[in-house]
Amino acid sequence: MKVLFNADDFGLTKGVTDGIIHAHTKGVVGATTLMMNGRATDYAVRKAKAHPSLKIGIHLVLTWGKPISNDVTSLVDENGLFKFKNTFASMEPPNVEAVRKEWMHQIEAFLETGLKLHHIDSHHHVHGWPPLKDIVINLAQQYNVKVRYVDSLKDEHQLLLTETLYTDFYEQGVNDKIFNRLQSLDTASVEVMTHPAYVDQDLQEISSYLEKREEELAILTSLNVPDWANIV
Repeated sequence: MKVLFNADDFGLTKGVTDGIIHAHTKGVVGATTLMMNGRATDYAVRKAKAHPSLKIGIHLVLTWGKPISNDVTSLVDENGLFKFKNTFASMEPPNVEAVRKEWMHQIEAFLETGLKLHHIDSHHHVHGWPPLKDIVINLAQQYNVKVRYVDSLKDEHQLLLTETLYTDFYEQGVNDKIFNRLQSLDTASVEVMTHPAYVDQDLQEISSYLEKREEELAILTSLNVPDWANIV
C-alpha cells in the first residue's frame, strides 16, 4: 500500500512550518501544502527551497484570512476577511467565478515562488464543496496536477492524488497505532491528513487545534514503518 503523510497549513505560522519540516526530516511526512495567505508564507517558501525532498502542494483557502486577489468582494465580510468558515456546507454557495479568480491567483502566486506544484488540496476541505466541483476539476486539468480525494471527486479517478483520504489522525484519533488502522483499508493508496506543529503565539491566536498538533509531531517522528507500507 502506498501511504502519503501530507501535512496541512504550511506557512500558516512559523511554528507550524518548522513542525512540518521536522516531521519531514525526522519522520514520515512526505508532502505538505502551502497557504498563500498565511502569516509565514514567505518563511515557508524559503524552508521549502532548503528542503527539496519535501513535496509542496497548495492549500487553497476560502475559509480563513484574506484573499490575495482584488475585487472578490462577494467572498468577504465587512473586515475584508473570507466570510466562509468551516461550516461552509450550511452556507449559501459562493459566486463561482469569484472563487475561480481567487484560487487562480493563489496558484499563480505559488508558481511565482519557483516551487514545483505537487498537488491541490484545501483548508477545511472546501474544494470538496459540490458547487465548486467544476472549478477544482478545471484547475487540476489546467495546471496538470492531482487533487486530494474528496467525496465530490470520487469518480474523477484520473485527477485524484490517492484512492482515498484518511482523516482520522486528528483530535481523539491521534495515536501511534496509525499503521494498524491503515492496514485495514481496502485500497492501494491512501493519503493521511496530518497537522504537525510547534505551537507558537500566532497559532494560539488563530487556531483552536493546538496541543494535538505537537502530539502529532511527536508521533510522526517516532513511527516504525511496517514492511507492507510504501511511504511516498
